[in-house]
Amino acid sequence: MAADYYATLGVAKNATEQEIKKAYRKLAVKYHPDKNPGDKQAEERFKEISEAYAVLSDKEKRQHYDQFGDSGFHQRYSREDIFQGTNFNDIFREFGMGGSGEDLFSQLFGGGRTSRRSPFQQPRAVKGPDYIMKLTLPFRQAVTGGERMVQLRHEGRDEQIQVRIPPGVESGQKLRISGKGGPSPGGGRAGDLLLEIQVGSDPVFSRDGNNLQHHIKISFSAACLGTSVSVETLEGHKRIKIPAGTGSGSKIRLKGFGVPAHGHHQAGDLYVLVEIEVPKNMTDTQRKLIEELAQNGL
Repeated sequence: MAADYYATLGVAKNATEQEIKKAYRKLAVKYHPDKNPGDKQAEERFKEISEAYAVLSDKEKRQHYDQFGDSGFHQRYSREDIFQGTNFNDIFREFGMGGSGEDLFSQLFGGGRTSRRSPFQQPRAVKGPDYIMKLTLPFRQAVTGGERMVQLRHEGRDEQIQVRIPPGVESGQKLRISGKGGPSPGGGRAGDLLLEIQVGSDPVFSRDGNNLQHHIKISFSAACLGTSVSVETLEGHKRIKIPAGTGSGSKIRLKGFGVPAHGHHQAGDLYVLVEIEVPKNMTDTQRKLIEELAQNGL
């Protein structure tokens, strides 16, 4: 429903659990169907805030929402997944609203116990266990995202599944593949497969959050006089200027050439770290010139 769950509840992205609950309670009192009989706009608003609360009040769902953004999150979570495990009955009782959460869901979304599981009722069947599988990604694919074929053994069969890698994943993060975990012992839905990401190293780039770093070496004369060099980026080579008088350890920022924009995160930057290369061996002519520079205060 909502394009931004935080905006739907009117809270900041770093809001605490109590702030989220307080915001939902305030809005639920205002838009609850008992307060607005026959008002379709209020009903839709109540659905939106309830969905936002179901996600942001759950630590794991909220983490995935922050990580993947709205569209990526909804590719991984169905409406049933979103509401599963959220107990609205308790919060309704806190502010004295009439009816049970299950009855209210039947009223708003249609159906009942036999035709659809209510997000307000506790699930009867236990979900199957989640499986965890390590997935090592090349550094550049982890940064830019893309598609990755993963081979696994599921329910006694070898399977290959296409996994979408969102931009900017880091080691330790988990990607959820719905329904590829263990079977439910009670006939409920299967568990999920959690792909635990490990990111390999890269010969050119290193990473600091959403920013990338790239070390280059230039000669002493280039540092003194200035020059231009071609540096590698994720989008190909780019020629940059090295100002005269650049010292070793200086950084040159290439705005927007870091980790691509993803979710709520803007594109990062690429920082070119300049090192001045000191030659270990010099010709007689080079040594003579350096001695002359030294005599002139350089």
